[in-house]
Amino acid sequence: MLQDWENREEEKQMMLREKQAELLVTTGDSPSDEVVERAKLLAAELGVLYAPRRGISVAKLIAAHRVRQALVLVQGGVRLIGPKQSPMIFHPSMGFIRAKRVLKGEADPMLTAARLAPGDTVLDCTAGLGTDSLLFSIGTGSSGQVTAVESSFPVYALIKDGMRHYRSGNAAVDRAFSDIDVRYGHHLDYLRSLPNRSVDIIYFDPMFRDPLLDSSAIGPLRGLANPDALNEESIAHAKRVARKTIVLKEKRGSGEFARLGFRVEQRGTTKTVYGVIDIDSGI
Repeated sequence: MLQDWENREEEKQMMLREKQAELLVTTGDSPSDEVVERAKLLAAELGVLYAPRRGISVAKLIAAHRVRQALVLVQGGVRLIGPKQSPMIFHPSMGFIRAKRVLKGEADPMLTAARLAPGDTVLDCTAGLGTDSLLFSIGTGSSGQVTAVESSFPVYALIKDGMRHYRSGNAAVDRAFSDIDVRYGHHLDYLRSLPNRSVDIIYFDPMFRDPLLDSSAIGPLRGLANPDALNEESIAHAKRVARKTIVLKEKRGSGEFARLGFRVEQRGTTKTVYGVIDIDSGI
């Protein structure tokens, strides 16, 4: 038992050191007191360094503290900056347009495939920049819950703050973002921890396994996201945990649907389609 505890503590310390080498939190050039306090609290929550700007460039802060990237907080927004990547700004991109359509009562193919209903619980296993989580959060409403799991620590940090503080000019969109529960880790570990039949809908979008190269909005994410394909164990646990549906987003014609046992929901001539596994939970 003592050996197990020591091993767990060693793993925790190793993960903490990895986080601290990955990222620091700072602010824009002339931050308000509110943004400074927000940055300090976020750094403490993430377990990484808060570095005040004091007229120092972000590039020099990264070099001085020997980290790979900096999370830069500004009023109403946040961006992830690194020396070897384009700045990544938290923004819903096309998700904002889709969200406004859903708020107007229009159907969304992803929500239709998932058979989402108000009050549902949803697990987004591949959060990315949170666009799909936003749609699920709007669709399930205040009576439901969306949990978004992200395996890249810098991306997790970006969306954790972004979802809390991004201001779109649409109160319903901002509220839907702030309602999302963002978790750091690999989705398989998270799925293993969940009880049987505890989530209505489980969603996968392994977008960087075989990315659409013309999707410029997610370009800066390419070097940070997990490129691995889904494995059978993830789907097996999803089948155990889900009550209603499991949904997989892939490129049209992908062999992943057949390999993992998904029924394909064809729609028009779009480049992406959704595969569905319907769950009979006996409820």
